[in-house]
Amino acid sequence: MSSSSQASQRLYSLLDENSFVEIGALVKARNTDFNLKQTDTPSDGVTCGYGMIDGKLVYVYAQDASVLGGSVGEMHAKKIANLYDLALKMGAPVIGLIDSAGLRLQEATDALNAFGEIYRKQIDASGVVPQITAVLGSCGGGLSLFPEVTDFTFMEEKNAKLFVNSPNAIPGNSKEKCDTSSASWQSSEVGSVDVTGDEETIFAQIRELVSLLPSNNEDTDSFEECTDDLNRVCENLEGSAADPALIFGQIADNGVFFETKRNYAKDMVTGFIRLGGATVGVFGNRSALYDEKGEVAEKFEDRLTAHGCEKAAELVRFCDAFDIPVLSFTNVSGFGATKCDERHVAKNAARLVAALASATTPKVNVITGKAFGSAYVVMNSKAVGADLTFSWEDAEIGTMDAELAAKIIADGKDAQEVADTAAAYAKLQNNAESAAARGYVDTIISAADTRKYVIGAFDMLFSKRDERPAKKHTTV
Repeated sequence: MSSSSQASQRLYSLLDENSFVEIGALVKARNTDFNLKQTDTPSDGVTCGYGMIDGKLVYVYAQDASVLGGSVGEMHAKKIANLYDLALKMGAPVIGLIDSAGLRLQEATDALNAFGEIYRKQIDASGVVPQITAVLGSCGGGLSLFPEVTDFTFMEEKNAKLFVNSPNAIPGNSKEKCDTSSASWQSSEVGSVDVTGDEETIFAQIRELVSLLPSNNEDTDSFEECTDDLNRVCENLEGSAADPALIFGQIADNGVFFETKRNYAKDMVTGFIRLGGATVGVFGNRSALYDEKGEVAEKFEDRLTAHGCEKAAELVRFCDAFDIPVLSFTNVSGFGATKCDERHVAKNAARLVAALASATTPKVNVITGKAFGSAYVVMNSKAVGADLTFSWEDAEIGTMDAELAAKIIADGKDAQEVADTAAAYAKLQNNAESAAARGYVDTIISAADTRKYVIGAFDMLFSKRDERPAKKHTTV
């Protein structure tokens, strides 16, 4: 396969068979500086068009690294901007495949303006149509904003590079010391990347994600017929309380769970499932990650971290923009206590609260284990806007662990009195019944019935209308 056909071939691999229609194939660069006139620039280094994914219309572009390195110039940008105009008119997702040397230096300010034109089109489309970026080659400098502005980012695991400054341009660093442009670093340390893998895996995963998402922010017809039992009992679900990824897979229609930002802030799980045929955004606290054999692969404190809050807030904002219901699973005892958390957790927790409190989409919370202190309040409690809250039977809900509370309340008393105080505190305060008695929990359910109850809740909330004070947006 020649490099020039690679961009087209990638689009053929991504889209339904024989569905790709190219737009602007004859466009070429018109700049003549630095002998550019003597350089052939077929399609100006980007293949654009439209096609179908599982019968759903999408607009796509793929950069062609064989044409001036796939660099972005005036006409290259105009093609992508035109694609966005069509996507907004038709209300269809935009998918970009990035493989580019970056800014086309020969076109100088024309190229700089070209970057700005694409940024603006992406912002105009944000919250109107889903935007997906796949980094398959180089994506550096100003081009690195493309995936950051879009909603979801996929990255080829071996050859793709994503960076503002290359690893060797960072003082005291080198690519050999720490490859800050690699898929592994960007997905685990930065949180810019949702899924990594080879190209075949990436295209399959993009198709799965597109099938779950609405085409636009007014699309009310993105349901699919549910072939799973709406009242299906999920036996031994309480055994998965430490890892909500397992819960999501078990309660979802046909077991399908698409996880976002998989390698970042693993103490918080985010993604999408279908419940009764409708897509639902999900997030939950994780204290253990299990491998394929069911063994514990990683452990985390049952704490709300700065990065976990950031990850959950992004999901909630996306869901609210596209009117996708939100389901949370709460199992948290407090906030993270590291230097990094102390720098950022208050701000990021505030952003999660703002996202939840501002969201007018249906919101349901399920308390599966611990729900202590302000961290519980942040995790989609009724106080910040959850429409319904369910609690598993053995959940603990209160200000703090009973033993810690007893040490404060019975300070200076003997060990027996402290123990008695802890037992009394747990019975009076730290349980689902005491929270339900005050209306903070709507219904106490058995873990096995979780699927039935949350489907019923979202069915009831389908026609929800919720107004907020008139303003342009929050400043949080």
